[in-house]
Amino acid sequence: MAETEHAPDPSAVLDALNATDSNGTEALNATVKFVASPEGTALAYGSLVFMALLPIFFGALRSVNCSKSKELGENDYDSGFRNASDMPETITSRDAARFPIIASCTLFGLYLFFKVFSQEYINMLLSVYFFGLGVLALSHTMSPLMSRIFPESFSNKQYQLLFTQGSEESKEEIVNYEFDTKNLVCLVISTVVGVWYLLKKHWIANNLFGLAFALNGVELLHLNNVSTGCILLGGLFVYDVFWVFGTNVMVTVARSFEAPIKLVFPQDLLERGLDASNFAMLGLGDIVIPGIFIALLLRFDVSLKKNSRTYFYSSFLAYIFGLGLTIFVMHTFKHAQPALLYLVPACVGFPVVVALVKGELTEMFSYESSEELLPVSPRLTSFPTVSGSPASLASSMDAFSMATGSSPRHRRLQPTPM
Repeated sequence: MAETEHAPDPSAVLDALNATDSNGTEALNATVKFVASPEGTALAYGSLVFMALLPIFFGALRSVNCSKSKELGENDYDSGFRNASDMPETITSRDAARFPIIASCTLFGLYLFFKVFSQEYINMLLSVYFFGLGVLALSHTMSPLMSRIFPESFSNKQYQLLFTQGSEESKEEIVNYEFDTKNLVCLVISTVVGVWYLLKKHWIANNLFGLAFALNGVELLHLNNVSTGCILLGGLFVYDVFWVFGTNVMVTVARSFEAPIKLVFPQDLLERGLDASNFAMLGLGDIVIPGIFIALLLRFDVSLKKNSRTYFYSSFLAYIFGLGLTIFVMHTFKHAQPALLYLVPACVGFPVVVALVKGELTEMFSYESSEELLPVSPRLTSFPTVSGSPASLASSMDAFSMATGSSPRHRRLQPTPM
């Protein structure tokens, strides 16, 4: 969902300023909302579009890299993976069909929580949860950069945090957390950002976490084929339209939910600087959902082995067109818009038209990502284990937070031969 906090009509502002009480004195305590300048509004919208494109573009590229790492059996931390538990989650058609129902139940549940319980306490609990999730996601996002910054001569020590339960022959692994010195540096930097977010709730810290969540989602949530992508986008198209236009549920939750699940940018930045407070916003779902479909098309381009990225670029341009149309309609009608209403037809329609023109429509719909690049990738319905590197824990928590809402499953600890 895309939304902006619109200012009142200028005439209403003047009326409020000129209002007088029964004694003829001016009502100086009248509350007047800041009127954003056209330049500030354009800067806010342009920044939202730019921020939305970053995780889609780089997340799609990283999704190809991690798929190749799986296929080749490489052990390269630049791709963010070290073992089987670090692999992406594959979304099947069955998962895609259930996703809008799960999302609707979660959304309505949050709405009821905000109606029944104190918003302050709910957001306090959510802030602590997203603090941990955001630190891990941001650490995973930063890890390839850190690998390039540190020289090869750097002493990179390996560590492991392991918790088990049970006897020797039936040990059950609860936590198996592998990390190294570079990971620790990423975690320290991410923790500083997390503390800043907890204490100040600053919009820059919110966006750093939001971008990390979006990039991890695009990189680590893989659609198994184009048909599954169409099912998922079609279902969420109906979900988004219903909950935005049919009820006030989504708008209420978006405004009450103080967590980095949306990107925000102030429209009054030019006037108030970093203390600006009149925000335009874009939900992460409007980035991740089309993003994983665009990433699938990039992997399809790679599978064609034609040294061309036609479907990726066409869907990427379609996303820009759809998001621009969303912002135009939102600004024109001064009302929150379900972004997927415009993004889904664009992101699906443009590549399909390209495939028809090139005569590759059948080939595109018969492409199986899980077979081509992820032969043994786990399904989304298999609850991820809290184990592996910071990358795996971040991806597991991302999938858990965005889709299932269930607790991680336990995994048997196999005894190693002496």
